Amino acid sequence: MKYIVNNSHDPEYNMAFEEYCFRNLPLEDEEYVFLWSNSPTILLGKNQNTYQEINEKYINENGIKVVRRITGGGAIYQDLQNINFSFVTKTKGNEKIDFKKYYIPIVNALKKIGVDAELSGRNDVTIDGQKCIGASQSVWQGRVLSDGSILFNVEMEALSKALTVRKEKLESKGVKSVRSRVTNIKPYLKRDITVDQFKDELLKAIFEVENQEPVEYKLSEEELKGVMKIYEERFSRKEWNYGASPKAEYSYYERFPIGSIEVFFNVEKMKINSLKIHGDFFGTADKADIEELLNGCEYSESVLTQKLSDVDLTPYFGNIEKEAFIGMFFK
Repeated sequence: MKYIVNNSHDPEYNMAFEEYCFRNLPLEDEEYVFLWSNSPTILLGKNQNTYQEINEKYINENGIKVVRRITGGGAIYQDLQNINFSFVTKTKGNEKIDFKKYYIPIVNALKKIGVDAELSGRNDVTIDGQKCIGASQSVWQGRVLSDGSILFNVEMEALSKALTVRKEKLESKGVKSVRSRVTNIKPYLKRDITVDQFKDELLKAIFEVENQEPVEYKLSEEELKGVMKIYEERFSRKEWNYGASPKAEYSYYERFPIGSIEVFFNVEKMKINSLKIHGDFFGTADKADIEELLNGCEYSESVLTQKLSDVDLTPYFGNIEKEAFIGMFFK
């Protein structure tokens, strides 16, 4: 494994940097890790409806950026007291989302520093039952991007005001507010250190856990041009980061063990159209395939069942019963 240095705090550039490394760095004999931070930002999961996740008035008044990542999961607030980590690795024969396999090095590194953290639920790392890390993942052509957001000493008031969290999601966690569900790591440390010192110690601990000496990989000028190309074509554009707010006659929302799913659609002449699927689910396949398949279908449970009869929904949403997914359209 090699580490990469990225000192940018621009979230749009940083997401382009991460995507470039994920899709392009050579993986024949190497894997990579990098730690980085964003200026105040809301990072959205790739499948989410932006306008349902953010407090638009608050973020505009406070200059908070909104950026959509290429991995699934939910929206998170970040500032310069937050640390992001990214691992770029091979799939090692597993083409499915697998958090436990790829986040154990982070949990072990935190324990080495003195933080008693543990994997919890679908994709969280917790201390005393409170979330301190949210993780996400993408699998593509034999590669895995495993990334996450570490709450070191984030401004909790901004975190609670910038995000709009559904009541159903909080109730599923048994808490009353997003602020009561999360915690910073700094109060649990036995000594007072800065976020930069913590980042250095975390990187060192990751390599010690792996029994390796840290070796740096520096992106070439050509590779950095590739980062800028992705930045200009995707992450700097509002169309990518915000998308269009679905306008639909029908919308149904449900929480599953794999995350939330919400369907938006119209029905004209008894046929489904303008179908959009959003949520904080994880998947390795593009949900647009399902949207395209069902658009134009007769609005009938038997027809949808027939349309999806040969479709495995797992790559799109995770382990979900097909009947439960179809049932969302007929509540």
